[in-house]
Amino acid sequence: MAQPNPPALPHPPLTGGKLVIGTIAVSLAVFMNVLDSSIANVALPTISGDLGVAADQGTWVITSFAVSNAISVPLTGWLTDRIGQFRLFLASIVLFVLSSWMCGLAPTLPFLLAARVLQGAVAGPMIPLSQTLLLASYPRERASVALSLWSMTLLVAPVAGPILGGWISDNISWPWIFYVNIPVGIIAAIATWVIFRERDSQIRKLPVDSVGLGLLVVWVGSLQIMLDKGKDLDWFSSTTIIVLALTSLIAFAFFVIWELTAEHPVVDLSLFARRNFMGGTVAVSIGYGLYFGNLVLLPLWLQTDLGYTATNAGLVLAPVGIFAVLLSPVTGRILPRTDPRFIATASFLVFALCFWMRSRFTTGVDTYSLVLPGLIQGIGTAGFFIPLLSITLSGLHGNKIPAASGLSNFVRITCGGIGTSVFTTAWDHRTILHHAQLTESANVYNPVFNQAVQQMGALGMTQQQAYGAVNQSISQQAAQLGVNDLFYASAGIFVLLIALIWVTKPERAGAGAPDAAASAAH
Repeated sequence: MAQPNPPALPHPPLTGGKLVIGTIAVSLAVFMNVLDSSIANVALPTISGDLGVAADQGTWVITSFAVSNAISVPLTGWLTDRIGQFRLFLASIVLFVLSSWMCGLAPTLPFLLAARVLQGAVAGPMIPLSQTLLLASYPRERASVALSLWSMTLLVAPVAGPILGGWISDNISWPWIFYVNIPVGIIAAIATWVIFRERDSQIRKLPVDSVGLGLLVVWVGSLQIMLDKGKDLDWFSSTTIIVLALTSLIAFAFFVIWELTAEHPVVDLSLFARRNFMGGTVAVSIGYGLYFGNLVLLPLWLQTDLGYTATNAGLVLAPVGIFAVLLSPVTGRILPRTDPRFIATASFLVFALCFWMRSRFTTGVDTYSLVLPGLIQGIGTAGFFIPLLSITLSGLHGNKIPAASGLSNFVRITCGGIGTSVFTTAWDHRTILHHAQLTESANVYNPVFNQAVQQMGALGMTQQQAYGAVNQSISQQAAQLGVNDLFYASAGIFVLLIALIWVTKPERAGAGAPDAAASAAH
């Protein structure tokens, strides 16, 4: 049986220009990665048209990336043990650039999907390892600063993606959605090589958990395809969705049992036995699911019911990044002197306030009222990832960091996908319900309805046209009430999540995540 080598001494923190360049390299890689998860969404009609396929086939451009990415993220710790942090991170960047180039050159949909599968797979370890490399580069008393810099790119990229993707599609051509990664990736790869090549982690030659890996691929792949295709196939009225759900559930049950008993598991599920990891991961994942679900719902509502273009809808959401970028470094500075649970609690209360403000929207909402909650949300966003990541990694040492970061990010990304599916489906259902309720009052026995029809008749409309106009108004109002329901529910869930934050017991400043920083370079 293969045995791990004796532990290596940790690398000293970076200083001066090396620290700046290393931080930029890691941040560019994360930005490129997260940007690519959303930049193609608005270009799907253009891509489908150019490749001569139906719109529903074009959605596999998103699904293929999401499935392979979701599978590879929790493998980060396992791959790190066998390849090393630096080698794995550099290989991820280089292969990401190569697959982006292949995506742009794709002459057919199958070729594009193959390139997207490769792109998603190699992108998986990038985000968890970026956390690990940053924590190992900073002195442990400045670990919170490292996390704040990391979180800024993670928060800004999903907002920038649709805006940049829409602009490129409208003004250049869709392949440049992928080509834009090439110069960014080359810079990140060169900087990573220069700064981190002498700071690799220890490699351990351990047996391959082929059964665990196979079960992971089956249950995660089935779950991700179910989430991406559920709405199109009308969920559990579809045999395909039922088969996918059962396959995922059964494979997941076997996966958990196998991984908890395997000597060298592909995913270290024992991390969930730690109070801080469990509480921090669940809180950040559900919170991110709400955040990401609303991030998808808002532009969809703006475009379908308020007549906004894709670019203008993206610009309405852009202000959320202003305070997030400005205040994240401040959060990083005060975190070592403050209980992270207080900061996370304040963040969740700000999120709840913003969603409550959005639940008061009407069909006549103006741009100022749309932008204000997002602007305020940026304040909460600045205190969202940093303290919760600090709590999640609190008390972990050495080679546990990549595994913990990979597993935590996997749960977060999965919840983001679930949030997207739940919000879009729930909006449809709530809209149908409200439409039925409003239609009950739209009849000849209602004097308000009769008056409205008469007024439209006085404007020259026929009775049929008047009824159509009333139905259109009811549909818009029903969609508004449906989206307001989801905003209101999001506010309530954020308040309830505060209890999860206080289940944790993070170590005081100077321990926890900072200790992780000191030992992550092993």
